[in-house]
Amino acid sequence: MSTSPASPSSPASESSPASASSPASASASSPKPAGTPESVAPEASLAHRVPDLGALQLLLAVARLGSLGRAARELGITQPAASSRVRAMERQLGVALVDRSPRGSRLTAAGALVTDWAGRIVEAAEAFDAGAQALRDRRDSRLRVAASMTIAEYLMPGWLIALRTQRPDTAVSLLAGNSAAVASRLLAGEADLGFVEGLTVPGGLDGVVVGHDRLVVVTAPGHPWARRRKPLAAAELAATPLILREEGSGTRQVLDAALGGLARPLIELSSTTAVKASAVSGAGPSVLSELAVGEELAARRLVEIPLAEVRLGRELRAVWPTGHRPAGPGRDLLSLTRRTA
Repeated sequence: MSTSPASPSSPASESSPASASSPASASASSPKPAGTPESVAPEASLAHRVPDLGALQLLLAVARLGSLGRAARELGITQPAASSRVRAMERQLGVALVDRSPRGSRLTAAGALVTDWAGRIVEAAEAFDAGAQALRDRRDSRLRVAASMTIAEYLMPGWLIALRTQRPDTAVSLLAGNSAAVASRLLAGEADLGFVEGLTVPGGLDGVVVGHDRLVVVTAPGHPWARRRKPLAAAELAATPLILREEGSGTRQVLDAALGGLARPLIELSSTTAVKASAVSGAGPSVLSELAVGEELAARRLVEIPLAEVRLGRELRAVWPTGHRPAGPGRDLLSLTRRTA
């Protein structure tokens, strides 16, 4: 039964009439019959071959009610629209599904089988929808906000009270820190939405301006600057040791950029409230948000010192990880901040 292989020099290994007429050679050299496509198109995707959920629900309603008209009314569409949808489904599947007569509509044998399959698909879709709703409910049950100090202390309370009226079942946690810490929390997935006061949107985040703020130079009434008649020069402010927030804070970033550098701080503190209390005590001059010192200026516990040459304005921003715009309660909070800014 076994045969020895042909040697390399045997005639069978060279071109021969038999090898020249092999199927492979023939298919490569023979012309294609007229009308044959150059390449076969791939099968249509499942989405093009399977009816959509609306059509399947219509077929189930026809099976249950025995009437295309009653099925159309139940689904809130016109009878012509229902008829058109059934015909489209029949063309898509390539089989007749419904027999129509003056006495009503009944399923064909193929229609009854397709209806059985349709019921399973719709049940699976309902389970899918319930699962997606559960995910949304879990998302909406909490909101983690990270905000820089000035925003956290002077703006966020009002925003969260307003959010509470819209989302009474959402538990909100607020993490306060400087602008750099807010960015870090968002990038680490420890917060859903952030608010910062710096010059730009931190790397890796998207953002939108939700308000504007102004930094003001303040001292206690007994400080020599409180008695000066001329505005303070920017160079003098830059050269004076001040009570300041820590590096990484939005206030420090804006001030440093506006003045082109700062003297070594007199005192460096990690909260706006602590900086303000130190200035009120007479420890030295400071630069703080206008939002933070309104009451103290009105009560003359602090005095604003006019500043020449530079304006210390800044933008307040909502920020979030790039490509992940807030949804659910985060979207609602963002909307509230922009309406009240």
